[in-house]
Amino acid sequence: MKFKVVFFSVILIATSCKNEPQIKKEEVPVKKDSLTIAMEIHERVMVIDTHNDIDIAQFTDSINYTQELDNQVNLPKMKKGGLDVSWFIVYTGQGELTKKGYDEAYKEAIDKFKAIHKLTNEIAPNDISLAVTSKEAKAIYKSGKKVAMIGVENGYPIGTDIKRVKEFYDLGARYMSLSHNGHSQLCDSNTGERDTIWLHNGVSELGKKVIEEMNKWGMMIDVSHPSKESMRDMIALTKAPLIASHSSSRALCNHSRNLDDEQLEWIKKNGGVVQTVAFNSYVNEEKSKKFNEASKSILNEIAATKKFKIVPWSEVQKMKKEAQEIYFEKYSEVKKIAKPHLAKIHNIAEPVNVADFVNHIDYMVQKIGIDHVGISSDFDGGGGVEGWNDASETLNVTIELLKRGYTEPEIEKLWGGNLLRVLDKVQQIAQKIQAKQL
Repeated sequence: MKFKVVFFSVILIATSCKNEPQIKKEEVPVKKDSLTIAMEIHERVMVIDTHNDIDIAQFTDSINYTQELDNQVNLPKMKKGGLDVSWFIVYTGQGELTKKGYDEAYKEAIDKFKAIHKLTNEIAPNDISLAVTSKEAKAIYKSGKKVAMIGVENGYPIGTDIKRVKEFYDLGARYMSLSHNGHSQLCDSNTGERDTIWLHNGVSELGKKVIEEMNKWGMMIDVSHPSKESMRDMIALTKAPLIASHSSSRALCNHSRNLDDEQLEWIKKNGGVVQTVAFNSYVNEEKSKKFNEASKSILNEIAATKKFKIVPWSEVQKMKKEAQEIYFEKYSEVKKIAKPHLAKIHNIAEPVNVADFVNHIDYMVQKIGIDHVGISSDFDGGGGVEGWNDASETLNVTIELLKRGYTEPEIEKLWGGNLLRVLDKVQQIAQKIQAKQL
């Protein structure tokens, strides 16, 4: 078997929709058929999640992804849920636009590249390998191993040296966003919507050169964090299709991290793909806010017993790297303790769930077509919804897609087929650009 799954727990998720009665699994053969079909599809289809953050502290000889860690993505959880390909993310937070800031971000990025290579080359080479093309990914998948691919979230560590684009490419990066939360030296971020203060009014002159380099070497341009004006510039400048590695529909959830209908049309005309993200506040902000408010007192009470204070995300972002790591470690401990208690508030505040997430997939498929939509989680970076809270629950997304009437070929496109098509196209265009410059 390609993956292991606890049959009874999946049945519970598959049969616990909001308005459906709780009945014994033997009384619902249709649901059992859905589960069986989903499992069979996961045996035949390569399942790809395009955005999983990493913590280099979990890539050591003693603590690593071969173990059932408390994080959302690791090898045991990938195997249980039938997740075949994880795009591990080289993320750096946005700092000051100074040489010191660039140098610190560059060092952090290199450390994350090294951690991913350590996993595939030293820690678990028999279980997972790095792929840099769709052909390599498919070959590794067929061998029975899991696949690692690399994306860069925030072009900040490029600094002012565009040669680093090729350096990151050589280290395995096959997509990169030019900004994150905060304007970078390369382009404006979506976060400018909060105060309407912009640095470049789109892509900077340096950013234009970076886009050229990305096209030249075959690195996909990720538009998930840049501003709308930045994306408009990228569409005009790029010679290759774009991706949104982890964004949902703004028509369904009015968050600046999502894409509005005009942006979706740009992606369609460009030949790119939007990887729908299972991040609860980007899926349904109202439900997310209500659930968070209801759970706040429980979390704060448990945090107090640990002499830990939960603070707003805006304060966490201002923390230095070491302080953030300590905060996240303690916060994760509090959430783990709180989990059984939080289940009790579901009746008064329903959490954002897989059905809400697939609503975004439905909307975008209807809006721009099945060939331009994909799936991502943003696991270990804040992502996850009820029913798909870690890689071990990946099968539940496929079950929901089957309930909506998606066919196996369509599910294959959503679970990575479209993304690999774009990667192939980007790399083909790069070869042509390089040939002309020789």
